[in-house]
Amino acid sequence: MNNETITKAKENMDKSIKVFEKNLASIRAGVANASILDGIKVDYYGAPTPLTQMSSVTIPEARVLLITPYDVNSLDDIEHALLASNLGLTPANDGKVIRLVIPQLTGERRQEIAKEVGKEAEEAKIAVRNVRRDAMNALKRQQKDDEITEDEQHNLEKEVQKITDNSTKEIDKLADAKRKEITQG
Repeated sequence: MNNETITKAKENMDKSIKVFEKNLASIRAGVANASILDGIKVDYYGAPTPLTQMSSVTIPEARVLLITPYDVNSLDDIEHALLASNLGLTPANDGKVIRLVIPQLTGERRQEIAKEVGKEAEEAKIAVRNVRRDAMNALKRQQKDDEITEDEQHNLEKEVQKITDNSTKEIDKLADAKRKEITQG
């Protein structure tokens, strides 16, 4: 079945999955991951600038992020932005670079993070279900306006449901992989 509503629904569900993947990448799992710094903005000459645009971030060890600013004068600004962020990490500034040591996670903290992954997964599923609802409503309108037949509507609704099921399975698969990474990390 080739219908614009189906194509749009699939694209929007894929976008929801991409947002979910990005959110998962920013969840700290006890290992160094440069993507946890993606949302941090540094007040650089009065303008909020993304940290990743004003420094290079490397991972010299499994649990260490090394932030090397392109402008050494911005070290203090970067340090203040890291302290103000909700990462829960204390930056170590040696005058040239900043080191962020990711602490080993306790069992209790691992469980909290796993619950956070579950909440993110549920939000992604809600977004997918909202796309499905919109697509179903659009198909009903098309049938009501005599753009498609009742049989076509029924078949297209089955197609939307199939895409929805595949999307929720993908979200579950990604969430399970992240939970496994967190609990075994």
